Amino acid sequence: MILEVMSLDLTERKRRILRAIIENYIATAEPVGSKSIAQSAGLDISSATIRNEMADLEALGFLEQPHTSAGRIPSPKGYRLYVNELMEAHRLSELETQRINEALRLKMQELDKVIGQVGRIASQLTRYPTFALAAGTGRVTIRRFDLLMVESNAFIAVLMTDNNVVRNRLMRLPTDLSETQLGLLNTLLNTTFTGLTLEEITPELMRVASHAAGEAYGLISLVVSFGMEVLQEHATKLVHTAGITSLLSHPEYRSLERAEPLMNYLAEIEGIDSLALPKNEQTNILIGPENVAAALQDTSVVMASYDIGDGMKGVIGVVGPTRMDYAKVTARLSYFADGLARLFGKNELPQGEKEE
Repeated sequence: MILEVMSLDLTERKRRILRAIIENYIATAEPVGSKSIAQSAGLDISSATIRNEMADLEALGFLEQPHTSAGRIPSPKGYRLYVNELMEAHRLSELETQRINEALRLKMQELDKVIGQVGRIASQLTRYPTFALAAGTGRVTIRRFDLLMVESNAFIAVLMTDNNVVRNRLMRLPTDLSETQLGLLNTLLNTTFTGLTLEEITPELMRVASHAAGEAYGLISLVVSFGMEVLQEHATKLVHTAGITSLLSHPEYRSLERAEPLMNYLAEIEGIDSLALPKNEQTNILIGPENVAAALQDTSVVMASYDIGDGMKGVIGVVGPTRMDYAKVTARLSYFADGLARLFGKNELPQGEKEE
C-alpha cells in the first residue's frame, strides 16, 4: 500500500532542508549533519537552526537518526514526500539517450531478446538490478477461423483472437481435400473451438477425438494445435533480470548476509513475475514497506510500463536501496518505456531532450 503523506504543516524552509538531506544521503550513503546541509541547502541560517528543523522533521516522521551522535537519514515517509513533491525531473544526457536508442533498435529480433537487452542496458545506466518482463493483459480466446484452399492438398489457416491478433499458416496434407470437406472443417472449428481459452481447448479437443474418425481428427488437431500455439504465445510471460551482483557495490548491501536474501529473490523468475504491473499509469514507485514481498521491505522498486501490441504489456523496473536517485531512475525507465511503446506501435524512436 502506498504511504499517504501529509505535508501541509511543512514550511518552505523545512521542505528545502528535507530535500537537501535526501539528495545528500542519496549521493553519500552517510547520515547527514547540519553543517553539510548549511552548505548545500542554499539557506542563510545557522547550523543550530538547521538542527532544530531536522529535529522537527524527525518528530514528524520524515527523518530517522540511526545513532544518537549521528546525523539523520530519510525515512520511507520522507522518501515518499520527496518522490511526490520535492524531486525535480531529471533530463537525460545525449549519451544516455544514445545508449538507450541503441538497445531499442534491436526490435527486429525476437521480443525475448529485446527485453533482455533492454534490461541489461538499464542496469548498466542505473547501476542497480533490473527486471524486464512482457505478459498478456488478460484472458485471450480465438474469435474465428478461416480456411482458404490453395491446392488440393494444401490450405491456409487464418485465425483471429478476441484481441484482434491475426495469424496464418500454410497447411500441407499427405492426401487431397475437397472444398466441401474444407468447408465442413471450417464450420466445425468455428462452432466448437472459438471463445475458449488455452486451458479450455485441450479437454474440448479430447471430446471431439472420441467422436471424429481418425483422418478427420487429424485435420482438426492440425488446425487447433496452430491455434493453441498462438494462445500460448500470449499466455507466456517473458522475464529477464540483469545486474543482480551490482547490489554489492552499494554500501547497504556490502554485507553478504543482508544482500543474499534480495539477490536470491531477484534470481527467482517466479519472484519477479509476482510483481504487479502498474495499472493506469506509466510509472510506479514502491518505497520500503509499500512492497508486499518480504525480501523487498527495505528496498525501493521503480517500474515503468508500456504497450507492446497484440494484447501484450511490458514492464521494466529497477530494484535498489531506498537511497536510490529516484529522479534519474524514473527518467531513464520512462524513456525506455516510451521508446519501446513507440517501436512496437509506430516503428520509431522517442525524441529525447538533450541535457543543457
